Amino acid sequence: MSKTLFEKIWDAHIVTEVPDGPTQLYIDRMYCHEVTSPQAFAGLRSRGLQVFRPQQITCMPDHNIPTLHQEQPIADPISKNQVDTLDKNAREFGVNYYPMGHPKNGVIHIVGPENGLSLPGMTMVCGDSHTSTHGAMGAVAFGIGTSEVEMVLATQCVFQSRPKTMRISVNGKLGKCVGAKDIALYIISKIGTGGATGYFVEYAGDAVKSLTMEGRLTLCNLSIESGARGGMIAPDETTFEYIKGREFAPKGEEWEKKLAYWRTLKTDDGAKFDKELIFNAEDIEPMVTYGTNPGMGMGINDNIPTLESIDEASRISFQKSLEYMGFTAGEKIVGKPIDYVFIGSCTNGRIEDFREFAEFVKGKRKAENVVAWVVPGSWAVDKQIREEGLDKILADAGFEIRQPGCSACLAMNDDKVPAGKYAVSTSNRNFEGRQGPGARTILASPLIAAAAAVTGRLTDPRAV
Repeated sequence: MSKTLFEKIWDAHIVTEVPDGPTQLYIDRMYCHEVTSPQAFAGLRSRGLQVFRPQQITCMPDHNIPTLHQEQPIADPISKNQVDTLDKNAREFGVNYYPMGHPKNGVIHIVGPENGLSLPGMTMVCGDSHTSTHGAMGAVAFGIGTSEVEMVLATQCVFQSRPKTMRISVNGKLGKCVGAKDIALYIISKIGTGGATGYFVEYAGDAVKSLTMEGRLTLCNLSIESGARGGMIAPDETTFEYIKGREFAPKGEEWEKKLAYWRTLKTDDGAKFDKELIFNAEDIEPMVTYGTNPGMGMGINDNIPTLESIDEASRISFQKSLEYMGFTAGEKIVGKPIDYVFIGSCTNGRIEDFREFAEFVKGKRKAENVVAWVVPGSWAVDKQIREEGLDKILADAGFEIRQPGCSACLAMNDDKVPAGKYAVSTSNRNFEGRQGPGARTILASPLIAAAAAVTGRLTDPRAV
């Protein structure tokens, strides 16, 4: 029987199925960070249990760590307690652990793929919604809750209801200055933040296939923002070339064996999805958000929707969102002054993102009114930035590279945007207070972030 890519991987990992209930699914790899794991480890301790397969668990702090002076103790007591607790738990239970400052530390969803820990055909989980990132490798990856983290630690399995399947195809050729972040924000603007609820999404089409691995990771990262359980892309030569030679990737005969299997990981002809959506790449412009959820997105030169164009049931929340952002229905936001620029996070903290940013700002200068946070997603990315000379380009343009971490993606560390200030951010969420109490977030690509950083305004990169 013909199967989708999702069905092939899911079905290969079924341990048992409860009649009219959930599936017990075997998990190949779990990632843990400091925010959602303390109670899970405490649960094991209280029950006298050990981690069932510690070699398949990888832990590191990322949310709470500072991006300056990591060689010093963390100043914030809450952040320090969370990081110290992960350190204690990881060492006590013997799981793979990369502490702050370790060469393999960074944002966990960047470290996994770049070290060959995330591979095609795997099932992967983490107590973090953006675990969907790893689906770009051709895997089933999704976020879980803390009680489920404990379940995986104890059994290497988790109970899950089987999601429905959706294929989103983006056909055609992307335009100038349009990339993976723009594809994702465009799709979410069209289907809404609940448009994929209950589904596992497979991305397909010419435009998706043309993306680099970094771009595919960005696209799958944002799947959760449309309500999807996860996102995935069938592995191909781009995937295999990215994986080959990475530290934990298969080697020698094992590589050839795995490669033969990975080549079978694609949706069969005739396989049926519960829902299919098709978009044209030529319709996608460089995208920005104007409101307080990722679905409130538009082309950078478009006007904010008018109140009359919004469904009547949504008008109150729409108005509230615009009031928070200080915008008016029907107006343009291109040209609006901005205060902060953030490039980084599990969405856009990879080497390709910094190459794009550096290429754009080369020979230019950061605007005086802009505070810029340039934060590599891992120490490996930081090393590449310096080996490629991007650090010099950035320094000449007035930018300082900070140390790896989640940084200004969320207000859980020192990198907080002040109330009322506008931040052009390459991260994934623009909720009220996401980057700091009262902060106003405009989600965008690294290119739009770079254009805003050098002009001091929201600027179409194609016009610079």
